[in-house]
Amino acid sequence: MAIEELAINFENKPLPEKAAAYLAEANLRIDRLFQTERNKRMPRFIPSDAIAIYNALDFITGEDFPLGRVYCEWGSGYGIGSCFAAMLGYEAYGIEIEAELAKASQELADDFGIDIRIIHDDYMPEGFECYSGMGGTELVKPEHYTFGRDDIDDVARYEGMDRGLDEVDLFFIYPWPSEQEFVQEFFHAVAADGAILLAYYGENDLSAYRKTAASFD
Repeated sequence: MAIEELAINFENKPLPEKAAAYLAEANLRIDRLFQTERNKRMPRFIPSDAIAIYNALDFITGEDFPLGRVYCEWGSGYGIGSCFAAMLGYEAYGIEIEAELAKASQELADDFGIDIRIIHDDYMPEGFECYSGMGGTELVKPEHYTFGRDDIDDVARYEGMDRGLDEVDLFFIYPWPSEQEFVQEFFHAVAADGAILLAYYGENDLSAYRKTAASFD
């Protein structure tokens, strides 16, 4: 198998004090975003269950699933997952295409002294594309993409991020339903063997995967 699913536990445990205080302020700012209807400029922004995400990240970290402590969130929104990862000891990056969300999430993290970097960019690196097909979203890789060959540097990366995606140990994403298989294929294309993907699919629906050396069919 190209990726293997991991058993995870994200039971509803109370957040630590700092995480709870951060989340309370994040929720206030997100509420203002919706009350002023500024969210209509960014219709793909839908908040996820932050407490479940913290507990899933805490479990994955406690079980030592990731090989290291570099985290990248695809579509980071208000940066909550990235901030939680930083609190759990990760070097954390968020990739967010909406300029207002990228700015607001970085400001919120800075207000709480949380060391993350939010990058205003599409999470599809240069050369990668996606399109809607009959079976859902399809991935198009750069021509002659050869990730994994030692003689060619074809590592996907983002401008402003200190790490190539082959150095990320834990990815997180909240994909649309039609993008779920696509996200797994994209993860397999850009991540190193042993990297972990945590995907939020909806309320009480989180899954974690580890990339293996097998080809993605």
